[in-house]
Amino acid sequence: SSDLTCGGLDDAARKVLASHGLGPDYLLPGLPHRAGHGLGLEIHEEPYIVRGNATVLEPGMCFSNEPMIVFPDRFGIRLEDHIHMTETGPQWFTLPSKGPAEPFA
Repeated sequence: SSDLTCGGLDDAARKVLASHGLGPDYLLPGLPHRAGHGLGLEIHEEPYIVRGNATVLEPGMCFSNEPMIVFPDRFGIRLEDHIHMTETGPQWFTLPSKGPAEPFA
């Protein structure tokens, strides 16, 4: 299926990190937990952007994109962006940062 799932987003984040020698999977250094979560009446709610979540992203859903990188006993970093699904695909609520040293787009 061409439907994008919550688990598929988490898998994509881990694939990028693994291509840079991090992880794999939930191993450290790397990404130790979910890559994001739903946004609504609560700050953390379904749908969780986590491995195995077969929930299809549909128009109207809002969620965070916040994979982090952790190097135990050294540092960790997480940039959090928010997205909403439209009829034509995902749209940023705000433009993502360029990087840790340039937090504003």
